Amino acid sequence: MNANARELFKKLQPLIALAVMVIALALLSDKFLTFANQRNILLQISVNLCLSIGMTLIILTGGIDLSVGAMLGLAGAVAAGLLKSGFVLKAFGVVLQFTPFGAVVAGILVGLALGGFNGLAITKFKLPPFVATLGMLSIARGLTMLWTGGFPVTDLGPKFGFIGAGVLLSVPMAVWISAVLVVIFYFISRRTVLGRYIYAVGGSEKAAAFSGINVNRVKFWVYALGGALAAVAGLIVTARLDAADPKAGLGYELDSIAAVVIGGTSLSGGRGSILGTVLGCLIIGVLNNGLFLLDVSPFWQQVVKGLVILAAVAADKLGARQE
Repeated sequence: MNANARELFKKLQPLIALAVMVIALALLSDKFLTFANQRNILLQISVNLCLSIGMTLIILTGGIDLSVGAMLGLAGAVAAGLLKSGFVLKAFGVVLQFTPFGAVVAGILVGLALGGFNGLAITKFKLPPFVATLGMLSIARGLTMLWTGGFPVTDLGPKFGFIGAGVLLSVPMAVWISAVLVVIFYFISRRTVLGRYIYAVGGSEKAAAFSGINVNRVKFWVYALGGALAAVAGLIVTARLDAADPKAGLGYELDSIAAVVIGGTSLSGGRGSILGTVLGCLIIGVLNNGLFLLDVSPFWQQVVKGLVILAAVAADKLGARQE
């Protein structure tokens, strides 16, 4: 196989894997190809897609973020708490009440701030991304418990619930939101200066710095955007459940990283795409759905997903050696 054919096959691997899975599951379960089930798959992957878009940008720079699930939970809890009870300014004896739109903005700002904090820890204090985001995972989980008192915040109203449970033109709003984000960040990654800088930093930080790119600024904004996208995912989850669960987002970082790697983004940075991540999310979503329809134990589902991640990383490393 010549170099061009090998490169084409590598790009098509996620699509081929998805096609094989769809055919196999269609033969194994008569429920898989139903409209209701396909709609359910799209709804399920919408949250992971929001997380994975941000994770793609981060991994493209050669980083990693283990805190996206925790940031998801905190952003959703803050939005729900502000919508339900407002915010008390004790010094002035004033209670600030929030509309659904205001609560959404507040939740996204929380995610942006947490992601920015990750970026500062990595760029200013030179902490490894693994350590910095692992610390943020614990911080965000603790803040979520403090904010909610360990209890769910419920009855958030139909206007807020429309974000996660509403339907527009027969398509769930959560799917619309994730689709719009895909278009926006595909454009950013492929057609803007920031996008070019992201790939340059992931390819070689030293070369990027020598060419005049502010590497620390690029990394900061990548992690900040990752936090904001995690917050959007948290708002969708909270709105869909009509409740902010203090434990929301547990384990979501695994599915997010898996989708990005399976979609062809290299863990060493500099290579990958948003569209590949969309395919990766579809593969994870179809896999989860198929295992559920086939009545596979949830414990075995975790084993299978772990094996899929290992296989994707091994394929990436093998491909890198052959280049």
